[in-house]
Amino acid sequence: MASRPPRTLTVLTAAAALSATTAAHAAHAAHAAHAAHGVRDTGRHTPGIVTAWARAWNGTDPHALGALFTADGTYTGEAVAITFRGRGEIAGWKARADTLIADVRVTVRATRLDGDRVTVQAGYSGHLQGAPRSFAAPMTTVLDLDAHHCRIACGQDHYSLAAVLAQSGLPADWPPPAPPAP
Repeated sequence: MASRPPRTLTVLTAAAALSATTAAHAAHAAHAAHAAHGVRDTGRHTPGIVTAWARAWNGTDPHALGALFTADGTYTGEAVAITFRGRGEIAGWKARADTLIADVRVTVRATRLDGDRVTVQAGYSGHLQGAPRSFAAPMTTVLDLDAHHCRIACGQDHYSLAAVLAQSGLPADWPPPAPPAP
């Protein structure tokens, strides 16, 4: 007489097979949906505009950052609730950041391209003027590109100002020093 597997084992085996089939179908559907909308994780390939953006932040020439934007481009620092318009103001923002933050660095960790939008996962670090310690915080930047993907039309930085101040050893209500007089 042939032995019969217990009913519980049969049910568990069928449930596992059904789960695997459902998971594979869901993964395929998600991949197809992303492909249909042009969303792709850029993996190891970082778009050139993102490399230039990080290089400009890490460099010492404020105009290098401004030059990456369209003539009427905007750059918003969400944590400090301020928007800069045009290449001159954007370059001014970089110059101000350089006087306020020693060794300011942006380190690109991952990028995701969706049509004309690049989402950048990065590290943001430096040493705020007068702070007892340096900071290193995660940051997400959204770059909306022009039609040719060679200039930034709109940039938005998202990071936690509270985390930056806490890591720096500064109070949550710390006011940045006034810019030097011209």
